[in-house]
Amino acid sequence: MSRNAKINTLLLVLVAVLAVIPLVFGLGDHKEEPFAGADAEAETAITEIDPDYEPWFSPLYEPPSGEIESALFALQAAIGAGVLAYYFGVRRGRRQGEARALERLRAEPGTDAGTVSEPRRV
Repeated sequence: MSRNAKINTLLLVLVAVLAVIPLVFGLGDHKEEPFAGADAEAETAITEIDPDYEPWFSPLYEPPSGEIESALFALQAAIGAGVLAYYFGVRRGRRQGEARALERLRAEPGTDAGTVSEPRRV
């Protein structure tokens, strides 16, 4: 097993452990909604501290249920991950293309290998 494979396996195990710990130790059993989002937790804390508090703003769109809200959040995360993956893929592809072009230039007869410069790193 290569060093990178060992590191990746260790990271995957660590993520799994972090996901399972709250479930094993019951870190939410005392609450009505044990794994509600931070917004709901903040709202509960604020109303306990100051029951007459009125929010400054109201949401532009209020989903009809928690499931739809979760689905929209997951969609937002998926779109963000897709944009990041596309960016890193294009960046890597450009770097690989520059390296291949440099290899071709060095391999061509009649070109001086010393005059070809290394590709720039972004």
